[in-house]
Amino acid sequence: MAVYELKQTLEAPSSTKGMIHWLKDNLFSTPINTLLTLSGVALLFYIIPPFLNWAVFDADFVGSTREQCTSGGACWVFIHAKIDMFMYGFYPAAEVWRLKTALALILVIVAIFKFFKSNKIRFSILTLYFIISYILISGGYFGLEHVPTEKWGGLMLTVVVATVGIIFSFPIGIIVAFGRQSDLPIIKSVCVTYVELIRGVPLITILFMSSIVLPLFFPEGVTFDKLLRALIGLTFFQAAYVAENIRGGLQSIPSGQYEAADAIGLSYWQKMILVILPQALKVAIPNLVGAFISLFQDTTLVLIIGLFDLLAMVRIAAADSYWLGMETEGYVFVTAIFWAFCYGMSRYSNKLEKQFNTNLK
Repeated sequence: MAVYELKQTLEAPSSTKGMIHWLKDNLFSTPINTLLTLSGVALLFYIIPPFLNWAVFDADFVGSTREQCTSGGACWVFIHAKIDMFMYGFYPAAEVWRLKTALALILVIVAIFKFFKSNKIRFSILTLYFIISYILISGGYFGLEHVPTEKWGGLMLTVVVATVGIIFSFPIGIIVAFGRQSDLPIIKSVCVTYVELIRGVPLITILFMSSIVLPLFFPEGVTFDKLLRALIGLTFFQAAYVAENIRGGLQSIPSGQYEAADAIGLSYWQKMILVILPQALKVAIPNLVGAFISLFQDTTLVLIIGLFDLLAMVRIAAADSYWLGMETEGYVFVTAIFWAFCYGMSRYSNKLEKQFNTNLK
């Protein structure tokens, strides 16, 4: 009968664990890495303390007039005084409650999604939310005052443009990606031409085309809202990049998946939607979110066609003779807002990747 002797488990040597080991292994492993680490630390000490002194310790946070900025640091009073302008643009102050209501409904939607797991119910609720939000923001229905899009602006306009561009470019991109994979020459040629044409032209040109050239194709007397024209151009521009990202995901799927779907008798659309597309989207998540982050950042270009997003409103506010010289505070504020949105999208992307990760560990 074999006898097994139990031995006490020994701890790993202190030289192979802990913070000191991590620093030695990652930051000071070679003379070059050590030099780079020390240079980086020196640069941070050169930049961060003066910035903190300007932005926090010597800054003025309380007040409503420029005369109250006396410390010599950042004058955040400027942001406080113009915050409504930055958030809502030229939207009538008496109607701002409609925007806040639409924002509050998002929290209600999130709470409802916790109880309903069905995608059909979620899609229906989300569709209903967009309809209600449009009625609230635009007005003209149920006794609400109509607010033309010329008065929309600030962060509200940035979010609207980015949201509409993301939502509508996604299904269009899927269709175009399927078209590029099609065996029908005409469909494939049209999709390839569309993608290559759009990707070969800067977004600023697309916006000019949608704002100036697009109305020429409609009968006399028929006009399109300026914001709607920008949304059409931005959506079709983004759809080309979404299509390429999804096509990359489609090409990564092994041929055995196609053959297996054919073997069980699925039709083309059943095969693509139920078997191939979910796997392709899982692979394409990082690239898709990267494209959507770029779209959010590109919303600042709508200024060239007369729409005033968050960055444009900061420029207008800083041009006020009373607040002249406050551009730095405004740009830092815009940077923080954009970083928060983009970082949030990035973190959500990481969550989706982990949620849909089916690879065996």
